[in-house]
This record gives sequence, C-alpha cells and structure tokens, in this order.
Amino acid sequence: MAALHAPPIADLFPETPGDFDRGCDPADLHRVALEDREIIVVATAHISRESADLVRHVIEAERPDAVCIELDAQRYKTLAQRQRFEALDLKQVIRQQQLTPLILNLILVSYQQQLGGQLGVLPGSEFLEAAEAAESQGIPVVLCDRDVRITLRRAWGALSLWQKLRLFASVLGSVVERPQLSEEDLRKLREQDVGSRLIEELGQALPGIKRVLIDERDTYLAERIKGTDGRRIVAVVGAGHIGGIRKGLQAKVPFDLRTLETVPPVSGFWKAVGWGMPALILAAIAVIGWQRGAAAAGDNLVYWILVTGLPSMLGTMIALGHPLTILSALLAAPITTLTPLLGVGYIAAFVQAYLRPPRVYELRGLAQDFRSPRQWYTNRVLRILLVFLLSTLGGAGGMFAGSAGIISSLLRH
Repeated sequence: MAALHAPPIADLFPETPGDFDRGCDPADLHRVALEDREIIVVATAHISRESADLVRHVIEAERPDAVCIELDAQRYKTLAQRQRFEALDLKQVIRQQQLTPLILNLILVSYQQQLGGQLGVLPGSEFLEAAEAAESQGIPVVLCDRDVRITLRRAWGALSLWQKLRLFASVLGSVVERPQLSEEDLRKLREQDVGSRLIEELGQALPGIKRVLIDERDTYLAERIKGTDGRRIVAVVGAGHIGGIRKGLQAKVPFDLRTLETVPPVSGFWKAVGWGMPALILAAIAVIGWQRGAAAAGDNLVYWILVTGLPSMLGTMIALGHPLTILSALLAAPITTLTPLLGVGYIAAFVQAYLRPPRVYELRGLAQDFRSPRQWYTNRVLRILLVFLLSTLGGAGGMFAGSAGIISSLLRH
C-alpha cells in the first residue's frame, strides 16, 4: 500500500461520497461490483495512523449498509477493551493444551508492537477506528475473520517437526533483536501490512504457514464479506489480503467455510507413530526381560526413567522452575514420553502456574516483555512458557536417546 502524504485533509477526504476515490491512492481503495451490490475494500497497514484516519473517512463518506472488519470476536474484544493478555486464564490454556498457539500469538503481537511503537501507533487501531465510525452512524459491524485459535492451531498442524523448530528459531530471532530503523525504513513500514510482511517472509521457507494464515483467511474473509447483508459494504482488511480477497469476491462458486473452521485431526500415520513408539519400547523391555531375566529388564527400565526424566528436569532447572516443578518434570517425563496424549511440558507448566501464578501487571506487559530474554525469567507468565518449552525439549531429546539405547540393547543380544 502506498502511504498518504501531506495534502490537506479536505482534499484527501471530500464530503461527497462519490468523489472520495479522487483523494485516495488507488492501492488503498478497491471497489468490487457483485450484481446489484458494491463491496468497497479498504487496504490498511496494521500500524499506520494514516490507515486509521482513512477508514474513518471512507465510512463517513460512503455511508455503507454494513462495515466488515478483519477481526474475530476474541481479537475484537481484546482490542476494544485494551486488555491484550490481561484476561488470560493461563491454567485453562494449559488444560486445553493451547500453549503453543499462545506462543505463536505472542510472537506476532510482539513483532507488531515492536514496529508499531517506533511508528507511534498501536497495532489494530484502524479496526477500532472502523468499528467506532460505523457505530457512531448506526451502521452494523460484522466481524469477518476466522477464530484466531482455529487459525493458529491449523497453522501449527500444517508444519512438520523440523519446520516447527525452524519457525521458533527464525521468529524468536526476529523478535528479540532490536533493529534501529531509519526514517526510510519507517516510511516503508507505514506502507505495509506488517503482520502480512512477517508471514510472507516466513512463507518463503514455510509454505504451510502462508497457506493457513494468508490464503485460507483470504477465502474466509471474502466469503464472510459476500455473505454480509446490504447493497453497499465497506470491508477493512490488511493490505496483504487484498489480492486474495478480490479473487474470492469475484469467484462464482461459493466456498463451504466449514472446511476452514475445523482443526484437522492428527493423521493416521502420526497416530501410529505416537502410539507405536511407546509400544515398541515397552515390547523391547519385555523381550529383554524374557531373554535375559527380570534384572536386565529392570536395568533398561531404570535407564528409560533416567534418560527421559533427567533432561526434562535439567530443562526445567534452566528455566528456573519451582523446585516442585523440577520434581514434577523428573517424575512425569518417563510416563508422558510413553503416551501421545499429554506432554511433560504441560504438566510442568501447570505445576509452575499453580505454584507461581502470574500477576496482573505481568499479563499487561506480556507482549513487551516477550522481546527481552531477561524478562523471560522475571515475568511469571513467560517463565511458565519457558518451563513448558525447555522441559518439552528435554523430554523429547531423552525419548529419542532412550529409544535408541533400548533398541540397541535388544539387538546386542
């Protein structure tokens, strides 16, 4: 999107609805005719003050029958109430095994805030501006985006294990670094949808991320916009979605959104691997016991307990977890590594959250603290996430080492 520059406001935002386009950059405003209906799509940059001003004046000038915005109910409530993560029920997140989507959400929010702070505008301001402008004129507001929790879970499920590791390494590196942006850099950032910029960079290496976060949402947004009642609709979306949304709006065949509103189940192959590996380990220990006696089986069982429990315990210690959290990781890892239903990271994280519950001000500053490695040890929420990550990595490493050791012991006989 090209930025709006210095002409007077009166020139940029004329009073007459039909004349409005003459004051806008062509990249900012897109009109799509659908039989007797008109969809006016406003392309915005999520950290641009100019975009926030633009959407208000488009709505006031066009006076549409409805305003669609690129938000789901959860994200809208967060923005409207300025809560960010204050209302986060961390224990409930852990119970539902949603820590990984929470980390992905934190990465994106933190990245946008890091850039938005240098531009002097809060991410998502243009969506609030659109909603407030519509409500002030009695125009219905329609939240057209997919539930962010479904989006993040589908994105995570679209990645292989190696891609997940690459994602964390790449994005965490971009979050914790503190680039000094020049005036030219800031000018370019004002002309972009920053969330899409991050996703597109990752999409080059991780196509599954782009498919879920961009392509699927383009389709979803387009269908929801088309399904909104009214002859004239204004839709406010990030500039990175414009191409896909226009294509979706012009599609003749409707798309069944139910296919995009579900989290695909784990494939049969990975289910077989998830249950097959534990079964193989237990069967190997049983065969060792049958061939060499109970003492040999006991030795291998103790080996499994130590090789899975100790790395997980060490990871929790590095995260400076509570002593009882460290103990829980040691005891849980040998068991959880033998079942795909629950990981040691979730048990350790829940114990840590119970013993060291986060304080309100830590939730309020969560996205900002996320960018500082030191704050991961002082902010209790981030400490819980660190416990989750490091205990999980320790348990996973121990599981692979333990599996190799036991199979090797079986084959040596």
